[in-house]
Amino acid sequence: GKNIVWLLMDIILKSFGIALVTVVICLFINKQNKDVAILISIVACCGILLSAMQYLDNILLFVNDLKTIGNIDVSFLGILLKAVGIGLIAEITSLICTDAGNAALGKSVQILATCGILWLSIPLFTSLIDLLNKILGEV
Repeated sequence: GKNIVWLLMDIILKSFGIALVTVVICLFINKQNKDVAILISIVACCGILLSAMQYLDNILLFVNDLKTIGNIDVSFLGILLKAVGIGLIAEITSLICTDAGNAALGKSVQILATCGILWLSIPLFTSLIDLLNKILGEV
């Protein structure tokens, strides 16, 4: 109920605070040792990602409810969750690469993620085409 909402909001606000403090620390350290600043940034990203994992239980319960109520194929929901995960991880990885001065590598990570998401989506597109053929065949 309300306690969970406040707990999650507390986690979000603390994570934002950690991110801002990390940025300030990295700005100062970056002048002396860029490698250490990048490592600190990576550690902070991992910590924030771990705190985000606390949201997964409620998301998975919601997905399970959708499956039950809407009679939705579980594999489609799995594809959706995997695509979101790939996108988020790729975005963070790309930003870290760019911060480290390797924007080309960061862009390559984004391209790989896009290809991976498209590949994951093939069953969704196939199902959509089958549904359209079924609807058009009945007209």
